[in-house]
Amino acid sequence: MAHTNGSFVTEFILVGLTNQSSLQLPLFFLFLVVYLITCFGNFGLITLIMLNSHLHTPMYFFLFNLSFIDFFYSTVITPKMLMTFISEKNIISYVGCMTQFYFFCFFVVSECYVLTSMAYDRYVAICKPLLYNAIMSPKVCFHLMLGSYLTAFAHAMIHTGYILRLTFCDANIINHYFCDAIPLLELSCTSTYVNKIEIYIVVGVDIIVPSFTIFISYGFILSSILHISSTEGRFKAFSTCSSHLIAVSFFFGSGAFMYLKPSSSGSQTKGKISSVFYTIVVPMMNPLIYSLRNKDVKIALRKTLSRIKF
Repeated sequence: MAHTNGSFVTEFILVGLTNQSSLQLPLFFLFLVVYLITCFGNFGLITLIMLNSHLHTPMYFFLFNLSFIDFFYSTVITPKMLMTFISEKNIISYVGCMTQFYFFCFFVVSECYVLTSMAYDRYVAICKPLLYNAIMSPKVCFHLMLGSYLTAFAHAMIHTGYILRLTFCDANIINHYFCDAIPLLELSCTSTYVNKIEIYIVVGVDIIVPSFTIFISYGFILSSILHISSTEGRFKAFSTCSSHLIAVSFFFGSGAFMYLKPSSSGSQTKGKISSVFYTIVVPMMNPLIYSLRNKDVKIALRKTLSRIKF
């Protein structure tokens, strides 16, 4: 084959989630339903926030961006994954693989920092309610989101740049359902030591810094909640944070298990199952957990449906 971008391999074959033929069709329909729910839920939430002025607040500004990220994040991964269930040999070109890997990195890092911004927003809302509008001004919200996207852009460029420096000679079967760093490292016929160090450093920053920030924010939030005299007030304050805590736990927990565990622990199968949570399950869950128990979203949905003339 021709030498392309420092690589003898011009295409890869994605193994998929499982090689058990009896599970292929049931899993195809399962993840197809999950993808449709993900698209409908996130696009629906984006539409509601855009159309209803009472949702034009910092909290929903971040939620709008989270839904935007989850919609495209899922679209980068799931359609190609679905093909692995119904195709005998699911092929992806070298360029397509690197492109998928870049956008995967971009959206996953974006989500890390958007979730961090949402934790800061909840901290200000509960711990400094009288100063909320002043602190969480449109300018501050814009800068937080811009910082999230710029960090994601930079870190995705670093990850992709280090993968592009590798040479893939003959092996081209990726034991995964998408082009991820660790399965790609296993195929390289050149040293991956520097890549592994880069992954531990950059992924460590993207997990530890946001997690630490969120942990500190919720430490202050918990302290403030415990000082609320009424049980109803404590419950209301905690309920505004519970959805975010669930999303953070799933996302950062599965991500840390996948990328920060020692290479000798666990199998690639466990890694694939873990990655299902943060690539497929979390983007589906986010619009559900942020809207099903949210009074403002329910009101917005009723108003939007009432405008529609059948």
